[in-house]
Amino acid sequence: MTNAELFAVGQNVLAAQSFSQLLGARLAVFLPGEAVIEIPVRADLLQQNGFVHGGVLSFAADNALTFVGGSVLGPNVLTSEFKINYLRPALGDTLVARGKVISAGKRQAVCRCDISVFTTGAGETLCAIAQGTIVAIASEDRPPGSY
Repeated sequence: MTNAELFAVGQNVLAAQSFSQLLGARLAVFLPGEAVIEIPVRADLLQQNGFVHGGVLSFAADNALTFVGGSVLGPNVLTSEFKINYLRPALGDTLVARGKVISAGKRQAVCRCDISVFTTGAGETLCAIAQGTIVAIASEDRPPGSY
């Protein structure tokens, strides 16, 4: 599969996720071993202190980890587990989740994700880091009608 074909598959998968659409997530980069997901920061994604809600950062990490794992394992993957460390509050214009594969076999990939927030005029600030295990699932284990 070419990089352009892989990117098109990734865009279709993201478009099929209604929760991703709700958050306004977009796939910026999708290459073998690398995935970048961006989410525009809006008022309805903030918690009571005005920071991006931790659940939004967790979503970004989980999706970037799963996408990057799928870039090397194939499209039929799930997150087996992941851990996130929040480093500082996310304040800015756009969340940027950058996933990369650390190690991959035939059935699982261990991946890392750095979540930053981009602020116009100030650049990026690292807000969280995550690590997770992504596992391949058999096609017959997927629900009917899934992508």
